[in-house]
Amino acid sequence: MNENNTENNTQEVSIAINAQFVKDISFEAPHVPQIFTELKSNPEINVSVDVQAARVQETTYQVALKIKAEAKVEDKVAFLCEVEYGCIASVQVPAEHVEPILLIEIPRLLFPFVRNIIADLTRESGFPPLMINPIDFVGLYHKRLEEIKKQKENATVNWARRDFLIFLKKPRAVSYTHLTL
Repeated sequence: MNENNTENNTQEVSIAINAQFVKDISFEAPHVPQIFTELKSNPEINVSVDVQAARVQETTYQVALKIKAEAKVEDKVAFLCEVEYGCIASVQVPAEHVEPILLIEIPRLLFPFVRNIIADLTRESGFPPLMINPIDFVGLYHKRLEEIKKQKENATVNWARRDFLIFLKKPRAVSYTHLTL
């Protein structure tokens, strides 16, 4: 009897990548071929990462990993590479785990493909292949949560200050029961 109860209470957990695709790709090398004569040392390279997820169906999501890499030699752009790589994923996990799966685990699965595309693009353009170091998606996720928390706190404080100033100018009843400081 206990075995049947535990079987009924456990939810089937599965994550499947149904399709992978390049959603957007761009490579610019505005100063080629002159820039090759100016490359005396490694260029300064800035890499930015963004992850976005959207529900497609009840347990199906689109996840997009965007990576932008810009290389500069002094004040000139050597190259600018932008890749948005996505997937359609079926995610059947408890509700509290959906967001971390979509913004941490699935991008972790997509990253090697994006890294390879960027390395190929830079190599085929005459530059050494750009091999992006592994990305800490857990750290990025927690950083994003902190930013959202701060934005909510700032918005609440700014809202309270604005209403308080209005209250001082024109006396009226203002309710702060929904305000969290």
